[in-house]
Amino acid sequence: MDFLNGKIKNIYFKYLSAAFGSALITSIYSIVDMAMVGQYHGPDGAAALAVVAPVWNIIYSFGLLMGIGGSVLFSTIRGKADRQIRKSNEYFTASVIGSVILAVVIWLIIIFFDRHLLVFFGAQDNTLTLAREYVRPIKLAIPCFLFNQMLAAYLRNDKNPALATGAVLAGGIFNIFGDYFFVFTCDMGAFGAGLATAIGSAISFLAMLSHFFMKKNTLRLVRPEGVLRKLKEITTTGFSTFFIDVAMGILTILFNRQIMVYLDTNALSIYGVIVNITTFVQCCAYSVGQAAQPIISTNFGAGKGSRIRETLKYALGTVAFFSIFWTGLCMLIPNSFIRLFMTPTAEVLEIAPGIFRSYCLAFMLLPFNVYSTYYFQALMKPKTAFIASVARGLVISGILIYILPAAFGGSTIWFAMPVTELIVAVYVIYEMMKYTKQLSTEKEE
Repeated sequence: MDFLNGKIKNIYFKYLSAAFGSALITSIYSIVDMAMVGQYHGPDGAAALAVVAPVWNIIYSFGLLMGIGGSVLFSTIRGKADRQIRKSNEYFTASVIGSVILAVVIWLIIIFFDRHLLVFFGAQDNTLTLAREYVRPIKLAIPCFLFNQMLAAYLRNDKNPALATGAVLAGGIFNIFGDYFFVFTCDMGAFGAGLATAIGSAISFLAMLSHFFMKKNTLRLVRPEGVLRKLKEITTTGFSTFFIDVAMGILTILFNRQIMVYLDTNALSIYGVIVNITTFVQCCAYSVGQAAQPIISTNFGAGKGSRIRETLKYALGTVAFFSIFWTGLCMLIPNSFIRLFMTPTAEVLEIAPGIFRSYCLAFMLLPFNVYSTYYFQALMKPKTAFIASVARGLVISGILIYILPAAFGGSTIWFAMPVTELIVAVYVIYEMMKYTKQLSTEKEE
């Protein structure tokens, strides 16, 4: 595939199908786990996995930090006329070094402080017991989860998106069948779901390593010059994508704690389902960003603004489709999602539709706002991407999560994210129009 001269439509949709498949299976990990544990343990099981959700967000976000941050720089260098292959591989090597350091730190924290983390994330009593059971086998495979995110980003930029998808698909298929086998057939409950997820992640990791034995592979480990400087560049470039994922963990913690203050465990179990649906919607947005980013980054390095604008056109059409699809689905069949993830009580079924329809208004703008950070990163505008991701992931959302229930009652907490997405979208539209217009001006000049 020729990013600089090939037909944009064909390249984009080929990458989109691969990235969407990868994102789909990644989200299925958590969705299937919650469905199985919720069916086995009831609402307490769903609530327990809602508490564990921030753990995933933290692990995945650091993988994206090294993967997206490094691969944007990798592709921008390769888009330039001199195509400095060795220099681009210095960024790959720096990403590997950074991933190893982060994986070891996270591994040690979760192994020795899992109870403290889960309590901080909102676990209590039985939900704490079930959450710790689920996390126990996952401790063994934590580095695999982080490296899978990092490697998938580089495989897409090294023109092998099919392997990135196939590797995740292999682990995901095992996870689906392994969940049922370990949870129900072996009667392991939450521990079994965690075991299936850990093994599935290891399978994906091993499959991705096969790229390095293929002829098409151009990724090499080399001695990087100024490794600390390169890690700083990678972190600066990838921070916005990193923060999108880690912010979801932060928001989950804030929601969990506020729900238990103003509402109850039933509301928390419903929010646990919403977290998984949100993860799925966010992964759809990731797929658009991951499909467009290699094309935009390479063409930005080559100064081909018209190809960037064409890629943006297809990306915006895709996020519009995902927005309408997921908002409509949540409005029409909220209790179907509830029944999928747990064996609900009558009270849960009564309150779920109102909660779903309030919160899921955010899905109209969430895919667009998430995609925008990939777009700004690919154009080497990390500051703009940073402002958008931090505003929606912490500042505006965090303020509303605390103010709305305190001022207008507990049920208004569900409007925190729709209002946040609307405010951020206004800023993103302005900045996107400005930078896209600059691309046009540069071409004319």
